[in-house]
Amino acid sequence: MSYRYSDFTMEQLREEVGRLKEKAMKAEQLGELSQVAINERKMQIVLSYMINPDSFHSGDIHELNGDPGHTFKINYINGVMAWGHRINLLDEMYEEEEAIPIALLSDKVAS
Repeated sequence: MSYRYSDFTMEQLREEVGRLKEKAMKAEQLGELSQVAINERKMQIVLSYMINPDSFHSGDIHELNGDPGHTFKINYINGVMAWGHRINLLDEMYEEEEAIPIALLSDKVAS
């Protein structure tokens, strides 16, 4: 069955988050750590579809959920993914551009 999260309603997205959370918990109980990571990443993608991407702008710097040692400077938004660079505590920007789900972006630190 082929499905796209972009076609889901908000209620369906909430149900999908619950289903993935349940799968991650079961995998954790069974000690299947790779399955836990997979389901958590899927959950981040689904949660990103519940956020308005227009709330994020290029040049903004945001804190990262689950990574207190880094911030993220957005170069551009493509769908529910933010493309940009991580910045460490010493204010050093990593050279490699990466894409992260917008659900991982927390409070805006600067523009």
